[in-house]
Amino acid sequence: MKNKALKRLIFGLLALPVCFSLFSFTLVPTVTDTVLNSGFKLKTVIVDAGHGDKTTGPGHFSRGADGTFSTERQVTLSVALKLQKAIEKNVVGVNAVLTRKTPEDVSFERRAEIANENKGNLFISIHCNSLPERTIRERVGTKRGKAIYKTARVADRSGKGVLMLIYALKRTREQQNEIKSNTLEEDIDNGGVDPNDPLTIILSNEYNRKFRMRSISMANILATEFVDNDSRRLEGIREQSLYVLCHAAMPSVLVEIGYINNPEEEEYLNSEEGQEAIVNTIVHSIQVYKDKVEQVIR
Repeated sequence: MKNKALKRLIFGLLALPVCFSLFSFTLVPTVTDTVLNSGFKLKTVIVDAGHGDKTTGPGHFSRGADGTFSTERQVTLSVALKLQKAIEKNVVGVNAVLTRKTPEDVSFERRAEIANENKGNLFISIHCNSLPERTIRERVGTKRGKAIYKTARVADRSGKGVLMLIYALKRTREQQNEIKSNTLEEDIDNGGVDPNDPLTIILSNEYNRKFRMRSISMANILATEFVDNDSRRLEGIREQSLYVLCHAAMPSVLVEIGYINNPEEEEYLNSEEGQEAIVNTIVHSIQVYKDKVEQVIR
């Protein structure tokens, strides 16, 4: 990329308004994304099955939540495998790449690396939610006219619904570094831009803003589709400091597809009907998102 062309691109990016809310996440207002839309095609979706069984190799291990008869790592892998096939079958021109294909766990670092190595345009991480135990105080008797209480911890199985997470603003610097290392690496390797040049820094900032805006847009689409098509309860769209999201140099959303420690939700998450509904909703959301970022009118 020549310096003059880079300047034109930067000035074009800087001319775009920023008019969406960053902190109100129960359906965030969005605007039409015109950043670099000319000729853009959604080609690769990264499908991340959260957690996994412990491996013998090095790296972070996160086993995830447990239900009564199933585990988060089992459910997310099953949904992810079905989602990959459904994307490639139903979303024309889009390739789906899995961060794990087996029960074995993959570190957060490696998941982000897989996403970046495959030049993903969208990262979707599948997880199951769970509530921690809650503390209750029970009266167990009386002594000398005074009540005696005992404190106990009991399972909280009241959680219900879907939740979308995007990376927190305080971790945008980490994604900016990934953008500079991956999104601009071809131009840097070809000597077109200097990674330490102020213009390159401005450009990586604008990519970061674009990716965040698109992350919010995708989260909004998913939320709408889960509510309107599946009649699922929506817990909202929230920020969270998640390594796997902020280190993926692309728009990224983590989808909590339900509460595995709620018996009713666990049955749904493990059923063919439930998994098919979840997959169909995500696939349709990807198609809506694809049309939006490619500016396709149907």
